[in-house]
Amino acid sequence: MTPRHQRSLGRRKLLFALGGAAMAAPAVAALAPPALADTTDDARATAAAGALPLTIVNDSGSFDNANVHVYIVGNQDGRQVRVTPDGALAPIAVSDNGADGYTDYAIGLSGSGETRLSLPYMSGRIYVSLGQKLKFKAVADGAGNPALQYPAGWVASDPGYGVLHDCAEFTHNSSGMFCNTTMVDMFSVPLSIRLTGAKDQTTGALRASGRADVFTAARQVEEFAPLVVDDTRVIAPGHGLDAGLFPKDYFAPYIDEVWSTYTGKDLTVTTNAGTFTGRVRGDRFTFEGPAPVSFARPSTRDVLFCDGALAAPNDGTTGPVAAVLGAGLNRSTLLSAPAQPTTDPASFYRTALTNHYAKAMHAATADGRAYGFAFDDVADFASYIQDTAPTGIRLTLTPF
Repeated sequence: MTPRHQRSLGRRKLLFALGGAAMAAPAVAALAPPALADTTDDARATAAAGALPLTIVNDSGSFDNANVHVYIVGNQDGRQVRVTPDGALAPIAVSDNGADGYTDYAIGLSGSGETRLSLPYMSGRIYVSLGQKLKFKAVADGAGNPALQYPAGWVASDPGYGVLHDCAEFTHNSSGMFCNTTMVDMFSVPLSIRLTGAKDQTTGALRASGRADVFTAARQVEEFAPLVVDDTRVIAPGHGLDAGLFPKDYFAPYIDEVWSTYTGKDLTVTTNAGTFTGRVRGDRFTFEGPAPVSFARPSTRDVLFCDGALAAPNDGTTGPVAAVLGAGLNRSTLLSAPAQPTTDPASFYRTALTNHYAKAMHAATADGRAYGFAFDDVADFASYIQDTAPTGIRLTLTPF
């Protein structure tokens, strides 16, 4: 499978469209679209395009169906929308806010058993909350268009901070279904996705006691322990850094050693465009190959968010090299393997100074795949699946 950072559809593009997971406050979608003009039959027919069967399965063992709430929100053709319980698309509207100042876009589960819904063409997230509903706020963006603030479980002042919740991400269009479970922002509710169509694929399922193992693993590493919020969630270290819970210079010793090591020898990075050969020159990691690319020394935040000095434009050259470097820094493989990307998971996270959050997530999943950081798709280790001829998708809340 081609790494997602080299595809036209990518998780980071979806996150930007939804408001940017890297923001340290409840996010208003950065691409706030105009509201749908009407709800005529023609508009409804267009909105319903795709109509992929979606089944929600509550196997949590901790909450009954009456205490599980589903939200399907995102974008269609540049417009912010939500899915109603009957599978129709409805525009986000500021007038949807109730007396408490928040919308109620929750879709309830069936009284028992599986819940069958319909998923139209759109890109977005499927949120689940347990025990309480989430509070999504409809607002006007800078251009006066309706936009939606998403929950930010890593922000203590967010109204959803005390609510047990999580989400899966997807893009569903005429090219197929592209979806993943994600731990890039936080980990809370164990979810798995089964996608049927040309293939029968499942991702995201945890091993027995996987959720508890993630919490335990984070608590055992001093720098990562503050990221654990009771038994509610583990915050990703990037958001923890922004909140003052994680050291801003955590990766500095490893980054310094990488920069020093490759001042005197070559690092090769192979992408779809070809092989790039690089050395550190004048404090920039400079590569030659299909095109010249170079990178300033990244900060710990850059590494955790795969951004800043490691920002990856969708240009086919700089972007893929940045993604491989970001993955190598998070997995701590750059010093042990001068040819990147490494593809043997046994070589990942072997040093004491590594991304222990991502390490715990991969250890907890049944197939070893997880989205522990933004470029966890490098060498195909993300909990991501796709199908160009989908016939159905199942999102399961798996046992705690």
